[in-house]
Amino acid sequence: MTPEAAGTGIVENSFAAVAAAHSAGAHYVESDCHLTADGVVVLFHDDDLSRVTGDPRKVADVPVRELAELMTGRGGLITLAQALDAFPATRFNLDVKATDAAAAVGATIAPFGDRVLLTSFSDARRRAALDAADAAGRGIRPATSAGRGTIGRVLTAVAARSDRLLTRALAGIDALQVPERQGRLRIVTPRLLAAAHRHDVEVHVWTVNEPDDMVRLVSMGVDGIVTDRADVALAALS
Repeated sequence: MTPEAAGTGIVENSFAAVAAAHSAGAHYVESDCHLTADGVVVLFHDDDLSRVTGDPRKVADVPVRELAELMTGRGGLITLAQALDAFPATRFNLDVKATDAAAAVGATIAPFGDRVLLTSFSDARRRAALDAADAAGRGIRPATSAGRGTIGRVLTAVAARSDRLLTRALAGIDALQVPERQGRLRIVTPRLLAAAHRHDVEVHVWTVNEPDDMVRLVSMGVDGIVTDRADVALAALS
């Protein structure tokens, strides 16, 4: 999702940011899901409003109408339902950021499972959202990306060269979304890519904003780049 543009006041995860990515030609948009005080799923990265609006309250403590007012002049608030409706050709990579949002996210995306990839750092939140989508029973089960616990098991299996452990860790997983490095540890390696691809699992790398890095990673064989700069990525990888 594009960061705040200098001089425009448009912030990431806003309606204007999604529209800008769509206008630039992006077919995939990554965003984060929180639940408002009155139970509406909104696209918002942080769990509080301090960085974006200067208001110290949690997203979960603010009703959607008031949050929309606070986002006026910052690109506009966008709810998950609005995003799926307003951009019908766009595929969404959605990170469930709050436990309380999981069930509502799952219910909202149920009719749109063919164009949603559901993820979370928490495997429990991810599974809860998937279960809610299944319970709604209105469409295709969304694709899903592993949480931290599953990624840890995958990395252990790859290091041990154990296909049995890898098969178990990747059960039900469609993608691994990882940073290239975590501190001194290199996460994205040819061995990881080969192991994931043997199991028909994609590897997406976040957050990559430099064009040279984008080209290098795609040349290595990664399947997707998560970036704040959709325009830069589209130009670099076209």
